[in-house]
Amino acid sequence: MAKILVVEDLELQRDMLARRLERRGYEILFAENGEACLDHCRNEAPDVVLMDLSMPVMDGWQTTKHMKNDDDLKKIPIIALTAHALSEDREAALRAGCDEYDTKPIELVRLLKKIEMFVGNVSKKAVV
Repeated sequence: MAKILVVEDLELQRDMLARRLERRGYEILFAENGEACLDHCRNEAPDVVLMDLSMPVMDGWQTTKHMKNDDDLKKIPIIALTAHALSEDREAALRAGCDEYDTKPIELVRLLKKIEMFVGNVSKKAVV
């Protein structure tokens, strides 16, 4: 079962996304800010990180840069999740080190395809 770290400061967003991903067989971890994300990445070794870019304490931009400059964390794929939907926002996220980019509100089918690029289709559970 692939492990996904959802890095999001809004509880409602975390819960909604977690329920939808868990139904598809993914194990979900949570972090409310970039510092917690770095701790989870070091201790839990997620298969992919879904990174909100706008958060308190340490935002997703800074967190991504820290991860990509850390030899132990730089191979963990990061999918940026943001309400900023302009093409230059996507380019900036990729330049910062994100491996992929998606916009909010989340379109689950599109996001699942991006997750599966990194972890494969590991779910054998039926969608309920």
